[in-house]
Amino acid sequence: MKTSILFKLVLLILLCIPSLAYNKNYNRNPYVKVFINDLEKNHGFDKKELHKLFSKVKFQESSLKYYLKPKRKDFEIKNKKHGSWDRYEKKLLDDRRVNLGADFMKRNKKHLEKAYRIFGVQPEYITAIIGVESYYGEFTGNYPVFDALTTLAFEENRRNKFFKSELKAFLKLAKKNKQNPKSIYGSFAGAIGLAQFMPSNFKKLAIDFNNDGVIDLYNEVDAIGSIANYFKKSGWNRKVPVATRVSYQGKRFNRLKTGFKYKYKRSRLKGIKPKKGKFYYPRKVHLVKLNRYKHDELWYGTSNFYAITLYNRSNYYAMAVHQLALKIKKEYRKIRV
Repeated sequence: MKTSILFKLVLLILLCIPSLAYNKNYNRNPYVKVFINDLEKNHGFDKKELHKLFSKVKFQESSLKYYLKPKRKDFEIKNKKHGSWDRYEKKLLDDRRVNLGADFMKRNKKHLEKAYRIFGVQPEYITAIIGVESYYGEFTGNYPVFDALTTLAFEENRRNKFFKSELKAFLKLAKKNKQNPKSIYGSFAGAIGLAQFMPSNFKKLAIDFNNDGVIDLYNEVDAIGSIANYFKKSGWNRKVPVATRVSYQGKRFNRLKTGFKYKYKRSRLKGIKPKKGKFYYPRKVHLVKLNRYKHDELWYGTSNFYAITLYNRSNYYAMAVHQLALKIKKEYRKIRV
């Protein structure tokens, strides 16, 4: 009996160790001390409250692991096997995402039309961003943002400087909105809300679109206005197309560099032309390659395609948003009343 009780006590202690190991007092970190002093001196924070915050941080190992790896290349480049776009498309352009997008547009018709009038961003593209980023609010992230950003800011990784800046922006935002920093959840990298904005983007781009005095990107209306504002400031032009598929000779395209980093005059792209009808865009185009199992799709991308990549620096991401937007618009027309 005594042995059994002792065994149970030892087992209980061992089970508790992992949870204790993930709680860390960052006040002992000299860089955190400098960080806290700056917030107190230059931004009006209470030093005692900050010490309390940093005294028990849940160490976010999975967040850190991502930034300990070498910088990931774009999806289509890092996947050596053919079919990377087929796999990406299956993940992000599923029927449920399209149908929920149409429902979102119907539910927010008034606010999306207002955003279009003010910012010139079509409703289906705003909706598609929310669909890709958070599945219309179903998956906004379950990471404690303060803990994730603290881990990434003060544990050695390739983006320490960036995350220190984001942590500062996050704490200033929470202070302004009178929120407990510990109560806010988001992505493993600290992105927040339906639009998955990083904290530094709030001040520059997030807006109070429902005029209730608070910028809340978990609110559909504020998310709509903020995304539209983001696109407008990224150079979006309502009169410009986004992309069109083009033809070329062969099944695999390797003749020229592709992606948002490169632009070409169409007059120099011999043997490459739009597959369907006229494509009115006089400026240089990006060549966007989508790797399928049996062939490469090739597309022209415009300045609006580039604007989408400023939201996420991936050719596949931008193309997924574009194609999801078109599918949502088509489905919305079926249910519109």
